[in-house]
Amino acid sequence: MNRRESFAAFAVLGGASSSAALAQPAARIARIGFLSLYQGGDSRSRVGFIQGLHELGYQEGRNVVIESRDAEGHLERLPGLAAELVARNVDVIVAPSTPAAQAARQATTTIPIVFAGAADPVADGFVASLARPGGNLTGLSNVAAELVGKRLELLKQAVPTLTRVALLWGPAPEGTPKDMLKTAEVAAHALGVQLQLVEVRGAGDIDRAFADMARARADALTILPIAIFFSERKRIIEMAAKNRLPAIYTSRTFVDDGGLMAYGANLTDMVRRAASYADRILKGARPSDLPVEQATKFELVINRGTAKALGLTIPQSVLLSADEVVG
Repeated sequence: MNRRESFAAFAVLGGASSSAALAQPAARIARIGFLSLYQGGDSRSRVGFIQGLHELGYQEGRNVVIESRDAEGHLERLPGLAAELVARNVDVIVAPSTPAAQAARQATTTIPIVFAGAADPVADGFVASLARPGGNLTGLSNVAAELVGKRLELLKQAVPTLTRVALLWGPAPEGTPKDMLKTAEVAAHALGVQLQLVEVRGAGDIDRAFADMARARADALTILPIAIFFSERKRIIEMAAKNRLPAIYTSRTFVDDGGLMAYGANLTDMVRRAASYADRILKGARPSDLPVEQATKFELVINRGTAKALGLTIPQSVLLSADEVVG
């Protein structure tokens, strides 16, 4: 989000007149930390969070201050940014990605943390259980493992002739997604397609990964929701186009950047809902007592221009099922 967009978004929270402020007794201003990993990827979620606060009666500068920290896609910056928010003594930290939530968790065991979009909060060690988090973290899960099979299904619907799909995966800071790999293998078998697992351990592996796909004659591509793939999304999208591979990704940001398709939890809605967690915590609730909720809104986004460039005609039934068709 650039400076102009930031001002526009936060302006939603403004509007208290000076006369009204003078007529009211001084109230405590809440301080919320917002820890972002991706500047572009989090712009929609930040706006969603602000909208959620506005719906709950919060106005920037009147009864809340938002301390934003943005790692701009660099995982190594998150611990330092989380420490900054702790030093600012914020009342609660909102983290719209698993790596951001991990950094916040490592920075404090006392300040409440609200995550939005965690793949598996229990496996990631964020909470003891979904019903009883038990610590200083709570929030919303994007049920990522359950969506892996759905993406393969949608890809097969969009490209009915495909027989071999490459799956980009790799060890992630938030834990190796073994459950997602198992889900993908089961889904591929049910769809009658071969699954080529292509491991990527770092940005330097991406060229080699696509060379492996070419040698194996992959028909299409999908990825797991791992931070490095989001950070390197433009390169992955470019390589998919160069190798003429139809691909389905994990979030609409990939489609905005030129990817063919994306299916996942609506992060804007999840972070809007995270505002209610922050509100309850500011009013005295303990994170340990607030059950983790799951995503309820999902979105399929398709880039018609990318399909045309690939020479791909997506069936009308798939286009009609999309929440949005761009390009």
